[in-house]
Amino acid sequence: MSAAERFARLPTAAKLLLILTAVLLPIGIALTWIGESGIQQANDALRGRARDQARTAAHGIESLIARNALALRVAAAGALRSRRADACNEAAQSLATAPAISRRFALRTPTGDLICTYGGFVAKNPDPVVAPGDIRAWIDPDQTEVDIRVGVTGGIATSSVPQEDLRNAATDALGDIQYVSLRDGTREILVVGADSRVADRQSFTEWPIGNGALVVRIGSPRLQITSIDRLMLLLPVLMWVAAALITWVLVSRLLIRPLKRLQRAVLEYQPGDGELVLPNKVGPATEIQELRDAFARAVARVDESEQEMGSALEGQRRLVREVHHRVKNNLQVVASLLNIHGRSAGTVEAQAAYAGISRRVGALSIVHRNHYAEMEENRGIALRPLLTELAAELRAGAPEIARGLRIDLELEPVYTTQDVAVAVAFLITEIVEYAMLRCPQEPIEISLRRTSELTARLMLANRVLVPHEADQPEKVQFERIVSGLAKQLRSNLERKLGRYSVDLPVFPPI
Repeated sequence: MSAAERFARLPTAAKLLLILTAVLLPIGIALTWIGESGIQQANDALRGRARDQARTAAHGIESLIARNALALRVAAAGALRSRRADACNEAAQSLATAPAISRRFALRTPTGDLICTYGGFVAKNPDPVVAPGDIRAWIDPDQTEVDIRVGVTGGIATSSVPQEDLRNAATDALGDIQYVSLRDGTREILVVGADSRVADRQSFTEWPIGNGALVVRIGSPRLQITSIDRLMLLLPVLMWVAAALITWVLVSRLLIRPLKRLQRAVLEYQPGDGELVLPNKVGPATEIQELRDAFARAVARVDESEQEMGSALEGQRRLVREVHHRVKNNLQVVASLLNIHGRSAGTVEAQAAYAGISRRVGALSIVHRNHYAEMEENRGIALRPLLTELAAELRAGAPEIARGLRIDLELEPVYTTQDVAVAVAFLITEIVEYAMLRCPQEPIEISLRRTSELTARLMLANRVLVPHEADQPEKVQFERIVSGLAKQLRSNLERKLGRYSVDLPVFPPI
């Protein structure tokens, strides 16, 4: 079975669902793919932006540390070169001209011995000792500042950048940054945000600064597709599902169900059982309501036409019965008149002629009487009662010399048409008359047997039936008559010594 044939056998609701699927589902899939691609591109752009902001924040912290280191180096170099007792004050005056620079520092000798401190700076461990031109940075043991140590000619200068300055340096590029910390391998200082261990919805990047001495750890919001994003992605597919379901429900309730109710009412209706009762509720569709009304009008017209046809057919049947009845009566009247005139005929030959004509008219009358009975049953003319009555009529109308004529019947119940019955009646009448006038003491055997579903064989047997005897004019005329009657039956008359037979059409058995 081809796909078109399988599709044609599907219910209307299933066809509509498949059509909507074929039309809307590709659009929904394409829109979903486009939406997912757009969200992915937006996420990539946001991740790139977050990375740029993290890089900017790391550079801001690195620039702050670098400015402090450079300013401290310049100030310490000038103060230690002058070898004055108030070297820290001289260095502080030099730092005063540099904006956004820490003014808390300590000066040491090249070996690490403390010279002086300024701005409340608490001197820390003299290690590490750095060479002139070198810079070192680490996290203060209190984990609240970043210590910077620079080497200059004549000594070492140490300063610290407080957590607030680090936060301000990173604030300019914060954006969506939620976490910033610095670590030196052993200690860590939190600049922005809370503890990273609870930041499970953040993505982190690390940026080395200070020649790798420090690492800035920056956390940004983790970008992922949320439930709303998924809903937006699936919205075209959900729209397809909703459209298909809504359409299926509407078609089923508004079209299919009313049509099925209408179909059941039409199928349950039987002509003649009464008026066609159609459902009043067939949905809001005006087309189905108009279809229901059209069905009702069509059935009403058909019922009216059938009633008119039935009345006309019944009138025609009465007329035909009346015609056959009158023909039968007229034939009986003719037969009676022939009998009366035959009895009053002056010669034997005239009486025999009247009797022969009367027998043939009587045979025709019997056929009409049986045909009249057949019209009541509509099964065809029953040959068995017809031939029985015909045999009785022939015996009753036999001449004096054949009063003792015996006609043996062996008949099966078969039915045929009026034309066949007339030819059979005349054929039997001719053969029986020929036999009883020439050999009245010999019995005549008549048999009728079905040979197939549509044929039966009629056979008449008597000693007087000789096929090739043609030396008498009566014999020649007899053969011509029975041959003509056999042709009316559309069959050939089979002649054998003492037996004539012919096939005739009959109706199939019931």
